[in-house]
Amino acid sequence: MGQKINPLGFRLGTTQSHHSIWFAQIKNYSQGLQEDQKIRDYIKNDIQKNRKISYGVEGIARIEIRKRIDLIQVIIYMGFPKLLIEGGTRRIEELQINVQKELNCVNRKINITITRITNPYGHPNILAEFIAGQLKNRVSFRKAMKKAIELTEQANTKGIQVQIAGRIDGKEIARVEWIREGRVPRQTIRAKIDYCCYTVETIYGVLGIKIWIFREDE
Repeated sequence: MGQKINPLGFRLGTTQSHHSIWFAQIKNYSQGLQEDQKIRDYIKNDIQKNRKISYGVEGIARIEIRKRIDLIQVIIYMGFPKLLIEGGTRRIEELQINVQKELNCVNRKINITITRITNPYGHPNILAEFIAGQLKNRVSFRKAMKKAIELTEQANTKGIQVQIAGRIDGKEIARVEWIREGRVPRQTIRAKIDYCCYTVETIYGVLGIKIWIFREDE
């Protein structure tokens, strides 16, 4: 009953590819995973610390990591690269040095590049950050969901589903609310579905946001 799987893992090898590309022996595999998590967490925290209030979202769609023997290449896919580019190349170099210190790797060089995304609100992570910001500012959850759907209509999408769960609007009993626009075939493996799960801390407690976006073939 109720077999559940992450929609991205479900489509690996068909419409979805890995976000980390490297090979490791069995005994070193867990170490490589922890290293990836450290890199992603550090970059996200760094951007969050230095971002301007006016942007409201970090704008990171995903962080890809490719490892070689002597090099770790990190590609940050951003919707609003101004957050990092404003400081020029010096800002990126500074980030590279800090990540290298955090990982404490002497033998490997870290190379960070930024790729701009054409339709930022066509990516669930950026959209979830937007909804989280609205909920923190005590905007009605239904209004936030509808606004998010309006933003995705500008991007090249066939359908979207947004789900919020928890003590919505501070009600005593937790519940799940969702809204869908267009088609979202979650069981079709060949459908290019982008998914994200995001937690947001509000004054009432923690809420969970899930977003499924059915995209056109790129």
